[in-house]
Amino acid sequence: MKKLYCFDFDGTLTYKDTMFMYLKFYAPVKFRVQFIKHVPLFILLKLKLAETEKVKKSFIGSILKGQSQDKIEKKAKQFFEVNYPKIVRENALDFIENIDRDNTKSLLVTASLDIWTKPFAEAFQMKLISTRAEFKDGIFTGNFIGRNCNGEEKLTRIKEEINDARYDKIIAFGDTSGDKQMLKWANEGHYQFFH
Repeated sequence: MKKLYCFDFDGTLTYKDTMFMYLKFYAPVKFRVQFIKHVPLFILLKLKLAETEKVKKSFIGSILKGQSQDKIEKKAKQFFEVNYPKIVRENALDFIENIDRDNTKSLLVTASLDIWTKPFAEAFQMKLISTRAEFKDGIFTGNFIGRNCNGEEKLTRIKEEINDARYDKIIAFGDTSGDKQMLKWANEGHYQFFH
């Protein structure tokens, strides 16, 4: 039986949102300053009066834009080493470690950036589908390649990844409205399964 597992990352497999964690880890002082500056935008976001993608780009860019890919990736590796496995839910880790790898493809599908999620995907032995950071000449532009990997975009990207491969069973795990389409599309959609 050929299975496809699709796991959301933040909140589903982890206890916390890794975007804020990584940015704070990268530049603690700058993070605090930019966080305060972005509070009005975060409020508009909560009230659904601002676009998630724009606010996210603005906040991440305010801390990482103009930084070298080298430094960003080095910090991501350190961030992983400091936080893995303690930020991962124990039962999620258990589940992942017991996946039968023979007839299974596992995807880590996240709106978080590839910058800091890649080491986790590698540790989980999963293919990463995420929001992609744009680098030009080894420098982060502050932009994304393509769209923020959330909601409908998650599903689009999963379908691109599996192409026309056939699976007997597709099982998805998520914990927010951003996972709704993915959960609905799967044969088995599990909401807050590891909570």
